[in-house]
Formats: sequence, C-alpha cells, structure tokens
Amino acid sequence: MIQLHRDASWNAIGRVLALLLPALAASMAVAQSTGMSSNGGSAELGIALQTQQQLATPGPALNPSNSSSLGGMDPSFHGSLVHGSANGQVLPLSIDQAIHMGLQNNLGLILQGSSQRQAEGERLESLQSLLPTVTAGASITVEQIDLAAFGLKIPEINPIIGPFQVEDFRAFLNQDLVNLNSLQNYLASKHNFQAAKLTAQDARELVVLTVGNAYLLCIADQTRIQAVQAELASSKLSFDQATDAHEAGTSPRLDVLRAQVDYQSEQQALISAKNELAEDKIALARSIGLPLDQRFQLTDREPFQALDTPDPEAAFGAALRQRKDLAASAEQVKAAEAERKAAADDQLPTVNVNGNYGVLGQTMAHSHGTFTAVGSVSAPVLQIAKVHGEEETAEAQLDQAKARLSDQTQQVNADVRDAILDIQTATKLVEATRSNVDLAREALAEAQERFKAGVDSSLTVSQALAADRQAEDQYISALYQHNVAKLSLARALGVASTNYKEYLGGK
Repeated sequence: MIQLHRDASWNAIGRVLALLLPALAASMAVAQSTGMSSNGGSAELGIALQTQQQLATPGPALNPSNSSSLGGMDPSFHGSLVHGSANGQVLPLSIDQAIHMGLQNNLGLILQGSSQRQAEGERLESLQSLLPTVTAGASITVEQIDLAAFGLKIPEINPIIGPFQVEDFRAFLNQDLVNLNSLQNYLASKHNFQAAKLTAQDARELVVLTVGNAYLLCIADQTRIQAVQAELASSKLSFDQATDAHEAGTSPRLDVLRAQVDYQSEQQALISAKNELAEDKIALARSIGLPLDQRFQLTDREPFQALDTPDPEAAFGAALRQRKDLAASAEQVKAAEAERKAAADDQLPTVNVNGNYGVLGQTMAHSHGTFTAVGSVSAPVLQIAKVHGEEETAEAQLDQAKARLSDQTQQVNADVRDAILDIQTATKLVEATRSNVDLAREALAEAQERFKAGVDSSLTVSQALAADRQAEDQYISALYQHNVAKLSLARALGVASTNYKEYLGGK
C-alpha cells in the first residue's frame, strides 16, 4: 500500500472534491461502455445503477429527533427529581423500568400531584362556610371605676368603686342556615378538585409518552450506530481495494482519494451518532430521575411488530370515555356553571344564627351561666354594579370553559385519527425502507465486486455507499416513527399508562 502524507492529505481531498462533478460524468460514460462490452453483465449493471439512482433520491422526511406527538407538552415532563447518586456500575434499564421510574420521579407528575392537593385544600376552605363555626374564649377582667369622672356625685358614697374582677369562660357558635352563594362556591371548588384529580391521572399518560419516546429514541440511536459501523467496515474495504488497485497500477490515485473521503466521512458519522446517543440518554435520565453521571444500558430492542389499527369512529368513542383530560375539562365546565350561579345568588338573602354560652362571675366558685342567641336575615340592597360585574365575569369564564372543552374534544378526535394514519403510513414505510436496505446492500456488494474486478471506477462504489447510508437512515427512522405512532395511539385513547405494552408489542 502507498503511504499517504498526512500534511498533504487534506489538500488532496480538496482537489478530489473539485474533480467530483467532471469525474462523475466520465465515470458513468466509462461504466456504460464497459457494461455493454462485458458478457452477460449489462443487465445486472443496469439494475444496480437504477437501484442506486432510486435510493439516492431524497425520501420522506423521517427525523427521529422531531416527533409531533410531543409538541406543546409541558416542559416539566422532561424533568424529574433525582434521589440518590450514581453507583459506578452499568445499570441495565428496560422500558418497563424506565416508565416505572418516570411515574415515581417525573417532575410533571409531581407538580400535578401538588396541584391536586392544593385544590383539595381550597375545597375544604369552601366547605367550612357551610359548617358551624365554634370558638371558645376565656377572660379575667380587673377594673376600678371613678364615678365622679362620669359626672356622678352621690352624697355619702365613695365615688371610687373597686377594684373588682370578673371571670368569663364562654363558647361561641356561628352558622349560616341559608347561604346559596356559599353553597355554589363550594360546589365549584368541588368540581375544581375533581378536575385537578383527573388532570393528575392524565399526567401519568404524558409521563409514559415522554419516557417511552425518549427510550425509543435511544434504541434508534443504538441501531444507527450499528448501521454506521457496518458502513464504516464497507468503506474501509473499498478504501483497501482502491489502494491495492492503485499500487498494482490499474487504478488512478483519484479512486484512492475518493475512497478515503468516504471512509473518513463514515468515521465522522460514527462520532456524530455516538454523540446523539449520549445526549438522548441524558434526556432519558432527566425524565426518569436517574443521576446524569449514572451509566446505564438499554436492555429492550423494539423490533417491528404490526398493529391492527382500530376504526377511527370506534376509537374516538373509546377515547371520549377514557381520556382523563376530557373528563377534567368537563368538570371545569361544571365548576364554571356553579360560579355563575354563585354570582347570581350573591344578591339573595342569607339567614344566620349565632350565639354564645358561658359562666360569668368574680371567681369560678361565684359564677353563673349566661348565654346569648341571635337569629338574623340580611340581604344586599344596593350593589347593582358589583352583582352585574360578577355575573358578567362568571358568564365569560363559563363560555371559555365550554369552548375549551369543545375544542379539546375535536383535538382528541384529531389525535386519534392522526395516530391511526401515522401507524398505517409508518407500517408501509418500514416495509419499503427495509426492502430498500436489502437492495442498497446488494448494489453496494455488486459495485465493490465490479471495482475489484477492474470493470468499474470507485465512483460507483461511493454512490452505492451513499445510497446504503440513506436507506439505513430511512429504515431506522421509519421503525422509530412506527413505534412512537403506536405509543401515541395509546395516549390518544387514554390507555398509555395501563396498556402501552400491548400497543408497542402489537396485537
């Protein structure tokens, strides 16, 4: 093999790139003339060239890093609370374990749980306005009175009275017997609590979708690394063949440089693929609460498994029954209706009773029981602007809640139909790209054999390597999108947290 000088290699590569376009036309002409003159090889060469041209045509956009199923999701679902520290060992991690850890540590789920507890506290505060309020108190009063200071002058009576003391131990009761405003406010807080509870349950679906997508993306990265390593080995073989042919005097130096460019390009692709895997593993660790310096290894490989897609109308009906976020929005509509009634009831009379009972005297031994009982009815007389403003505000909030529920219902319908279409499309893409991979590998092997036999140039091998790389990329991306589409369908139906295995595994 010819020893290439390192300090001149990049300059040579630059010259090669400048010569690629004219060399392409010349090599195709040589390939065609050589193929027509060879015995029995013209048909095979034509098929190989046609296959390479088809594979070199840009295919559908399949980028694993861009998943529409996660668009608009709360960023908190990409974070977590970390417990413990790295143990220095490689942790085996399955998709079940990752999802289980996410359901325990994911920040989005934890925040939704806190919101649920906050709504429960607000419900209890509203409930208290409907319950009796009982308080107790005790006081000891020591007093001395000067009657003259009040203008009382009684002959032969000392104007200074006291000092004397009074001890008072008393319980107080207050209760609204009729207060429709407080009742409706309590019903609104009750519906808000139910909405928060359902939202927390729906957050489990989002955790499964987030963690599942992150895990599947790491699987795609690993598969991509394996594919690049295979392509690197193929490019190394072509590089060695070009070098040997040049040493034998049967191939120009241009073929060697072109093969070296292909080989180094595959090395760069491998570095990039490994970096993407490292970054995606960090994102996965962030979503499940693993320390970022904890090493782990994925144990699951999600191969292609077809899924029988349901009828869109039937699936939409099931989603209406099962989606917790829809049920939460319905509860928010009920809460808004209760708040509107509360605003209207604010101008109605209220009936209240209050009273107290206790013992009063100079000392406990010299005391007597006393009590007070009061019943009252009160009603607003003139607060027209306040009442009208509250009603307008409550009516607007109710309209907004109804509009959000209506739109969300249609969005669920769209999510279900989109997921079904994505599964059907990805299934066809997986089949097509898998066939393209086989064709590209066959074309690459044919091109390498023809170059080794001296009947073709290295340009055909370079084109075959590029076609093989693109076919592998599209197959990996199609497989990833197929799995994510199945997971998205489970989320659209509201069963991701319970049936994700069934959907990823196919039916």
